[in-house]
Amino acid sequence: MSEIAKESVVEAEPFDAELEGSAEDPDLAEKKGTSADRHAMWRMGKVQEMRRNFRFVSIFGFSMILMASWETMLGTSTIGLIDGGTAGLIWMYLICWLGFICVNTSMAEMGSMAPTSGGQYHWVSEFAPVKYQKFLSYIIGWLCVLGWQTGAANTAFLAGTQIQGLIALNKPDYNFEAWHGTLLVFAVSAFNVIFNTFLAKKLPLVEGIVLVVHIFGFFAILVVLWVMGPKGDAHAVFTTFNDYGVWNSNGLATLSGLVAVVLPLLGADAAVHMSEELRDASKTLPRSMIWTTVINGSTGWVMLITFCMVLGNLDDALASNTGQAYLYVFYNATKSVAGASVMGALVITMAIFCNLSITATSSRQLFAFARDQGIPFNKTFAHVSPKYDVPINAICLAFAVSCLLSLINLGSSVALMNIASLSTAAIIASYIVSISCIALKRIKGEPLLPSKFKLGRAGLPINIISIVFLIFIFVFSFMPMGPKPTPEGMNWSILMFGATVFFSLVYYYVVGRHVYVGPVAYVRKSA
Repeated sequence: MSEIAKESVVEAEPFDAELEGSAEDPDLAEKKGTSADRHAMWRMGKVQEMRRNFRFVSIFGFSMILMASWETMLGTSTIGLIDGGTAGLIWMYLICWLGFICVNTSMAEMGSMAPTSGGQYHWVSEFAPVKYQKFLSYIIGWLCVLGWQTGAANTAFLAGTQIQGLIALNKPDYNFEAWHGTLLVFAVSAFNVIFNTFLAKKLPLVEGIVLVVHIFGFFAILVVLWVMGPKGDAHAVFTTFNDYGVWNSNGLATLSGLVAVVLPLLGADAAVHMSEELRDASKTLPRSMIWTTVINGSTGWVMLITFCMVLGNLDDALASNTGQAYLYVFYNATKSVAGASVMGALVITMAIFCNLSITATSSRQLFAFARDQGIPFNKTFAHVSPKYDVPINAICLAFAVSCLLSLINLGSSVALMNIASLSTAAIIASYIVSISCIALKRIKGEPLLPSKFKLGRAGLPINIISIVFLIFIFVFSFMPMGPKPTPEGMNWSILMFGATVFFSLVYYYVVGRHVYVGPVAYVRKSA
C-alpha cells in the first residue's frame, strides 16, 4: 500500500470517536459533518480535510449555477442554429434532457452509496469487477481530470467571447481581436481563482444568493421576450431544420450540433466532487442532483422555445456583429441597446459564476485523484491549506490550464471551441464506465452498498437507458461542423482525447501501477 494510503488509514479515526469530539467543539462539528458523513469517510479510509459548510440550498445553488442551463443554452444556441436550426435545437434538447434525467439519477444513487470528491473513478474502483478495478479507475480518474480542467477553460472562454459580443453591441465598429478574448479568459479565470481561494468560506452563501438571481433572472428575461419580441410561426419553429454546415442531411446536421444542447445539461455530478464539503452528503447529494436536473432542464427548454419563437430572421441572427445570436434577439425584442445590454450582462454574469463553480469542482476532483496518487506531483495537489480549508495548489492548476488553453485562441477560435467537445467526451466517458459497473453488479445479482437513495427494481432499466444514451452522445461529440472539413474546421477533440488516454496509459505502466492502488484498497470492508 502506498504511503498516502497508509497515512489515510492511520489518521482516519473510527467515526464514533470523532462524534465524541465534535459534540464538544462546534467548529469541529461543522468540519466533520453528521455521523453519517463521518461513517462514510471512515468506511472509505479517508481523512476529513475540508469544512462541511454546504447544506441543501447552497449545494443545490452550486449545481444549478454550474449547469446554468437557460443561460448556457443562450450562449451555445449559435452552434445549434447553424447545424440543426430551431427544430433541431428544441427536439434534441428535449431528448437529451430526458436522457440526462436517467443518467443523473443513476449517478445520484452511486453518490449516495459513496459520497466522495473522487466521484466516478472512486465508484469504478469499488464497483468494477475485481480484476479491472485498479486499471479502470485509474483511466477514469484521468478522464475526469481532463473533462473538468478543460471544462473550466471552456466556460471561461464562452464568458470571454460573450463579453466581446456585449462590447460589439455597444460599439458596432468593434473588431473581434483574438488576443482580446484570451485576455478576457485570463481575467475571468483570475477572478474565480481569487474567489475560490480567499473567499472559499463564503462560497455557500454566494451560491445561495446567485441561485436567486438565476431564478428571477430567468423570469425577467422570459417576460421581456414574450411581451416585446416578434412572435414567429409556431409550426415553422418546431418543424424547420437547417443545414448551414452543408451536410446535405438535416439529420446529420442536427447531430453534429448536438454539443449545443449537451453542454447546458452537463455537470450535475459537480455536487459529487463537493461532497466532502457537504453536510449529510449521502442524503443531500442525490436530492440536489435530481432537482437540479429537473428544474434546470425545464427552465432551459422553456427559454430555448421562447428564444426560437422570437428569433426573427435566422440569417440576420447568425450574421449579427456581436457573434452571439441571443444578443441580437435581445436587441431585436427591446429595440434598445441599453435594454439588450442589461439583459446580456445578466447572462454573462451567470456565465462567470458558472465558471467559478466549475473551477471549484475541477480542483476538488484533482485533489481527490492526487490524494490517491493518480497523477504526477500528487503530494503537491493533494495538499489542503489549513488556513483556507481548500486545495489551493489544485485551484491554481485550474487557472494555469485555462490560461494556457486560451492561448489556442490566438491561432484559431475554432480549435479552442473544440475544447467544448473534448470536455464533453471525457466526462461522458467517465459516466459510461461508472454506470456500466453498477449495472453489471445488478445483472450479476451482487449486493450493492447501503445508501439513503435507492432505485430498487427500476435501477437496471434506468442504468441501461443511461448507457445507451451516453454512448450515442459520446460518438457524436467528436463530429465536425460539416463534412470534409478543412484542417482549420476539423474537430480535433478526438486527437486530444486520444493523446490524453495514451499519456495516461504510458504513465500508468511506467509509474502509476507501482504507486496507485485505487480507492477500494483503502475501504474498510467491515463497515
